[in-house]
Amino acid sequence: MPQWTDQITNAKLLDEIWDVGVRVKANEKGIVTRENLVSWIMKIMEDERGVVTRKNAAKWRELAKAAVDEGGSSDKDIDEFVSELFKA
Repeated sequence: MPQWTDQITNAKLLDEIWDVGVRVKANEKGIVTRENLVSWIMKIMEDERGVVTRKNAAKWRELAKAAVDEGGSSDKDIDEFVSELFKA
């Protein structure tokens, strides 16, 4: 339920781009009702949307783990950063 600044962008990425979550939208008064929230929780827990979301979350988890493991992209970037600090 994004409110301001980067939360709106993050919600769009999670929901529409990475498909690892859902964005619960507020009503015309700007309020997220209990019923709307419960409805989305049920969809993510019981419907096909939840299956897809969990599958995508697992995929991103594995990609993140690979990035921080020894030899991964984040591991290499940290090594390069530290190396540059020693040169300075």
